[in-house]
Amino acid sequence: MNLQTLPGLFISHGSPMLAINPEQVGPALERLSLNLPKPEAIIVMSAHWESQALEVSTSTRPQTWHDFRGFPPELYQIHYPAAGAPKLAEEILSLFAEADIAAHANSTRPRDHGVWMPLLHMYPEADIPVVEISLPIHMNADEIYKIGQTLASLRDQQILLIGSGSITHNLRELSWNGKDENVPEWASTFRNYVVSKLNHSNYDAVLEWDSIPYLQKNHPTLEHFAPLFFAMGTGHRFSIVHSSFSMGALGMDIYRFD
Repeated sequence: MNLQTLPGLFISHGSPMLAINPEQVGPALERLSLNLPKPEAIIVMSAHWESQALEVSTSTRPQTWHDFRGFPPELYQIHYPAAGAPKLAEEILSLFAEADIAAHANSTRPRDHGVWMPLLHMYPEADIPVVEISLPIHMNADEIYKIGQTLASLRDQQILLIGSGSITHNLRELSWNGKDENVPEWASTFRNYVVSKLNHSNYDAVLEWDSIPYLQKNHPTLEHFAPLFFAMGTGHRFSIVHSSFSMGALGMDIYRFD
C-alpha cells in the first residue's frame, strides 16, 4: 500500500451550533476532506482538553461528550462513534519519550466537541480512527510547537494532524443575537497579523504571542489559540484553506501546514 503524506491543520471549530448550522465553515471542511487522501487515522489536539501534563487518549472507542450547556436538544443527540487507535496512541507516547517530552496514557477520556465538531463535517461516516491529545496548560508556545514537530513524521503514514481551537475567541464580545455581524477592528487586525507572519514563514512572531496586537482582546485565555502552535510544528509551508468570521468577532479560519 502506497501511503501519501497528509498536511497538518489548524481548524477554528466555532460554536457547538455549527453541528446543526454549519454556516460557511461546514462546507469548507467538507471540501477540504474531499481534496485530501482519506486518512489512515487522525490525531487531534483540542482546546477543550486542558491538562496539567501531556496526555494521550488510548481508549478503543471514546464516548461522545457534549461538553456544553444551554443549547438546543437536538445538539445533544449527535454522536460521533469513530474508534480510537490504541496502537497509534502507544506510538505517539513512544515518539514523545524519544523527544524527552513527558506524557501519559489516558484510557477514560471522552471525546469533546473540539474533536467531533470539525470531524462531523469532514468525515461524517466516523469510519477513521481518532486519537486525541491534551493541551498541557503549563507548557509555553515553543513546547507546544515541539509537540507538533515530534508528531510531524506521522504525516508520511497518511495520518492527519489537527490543532482544533479558534483564531479569535472572546465569547463576551460576540453578537449572539445576530444583530451585529460587523467584524471589529481588533479581531481583523489580530487575525491579519497572524496570517501575515505565517505567510512570511515568521513563525517566531506568532510563538511570541504576547506581542501580537490585541492578543488579550481576542484571547482572554490562551487555550483556543495554543492549538495553532501545535499545527505550526507539523509543517513549514503555510496556506489558508478558509477564512471567515461568525457572530461578528469569532474567527473561523482554517490553516494548512505542509
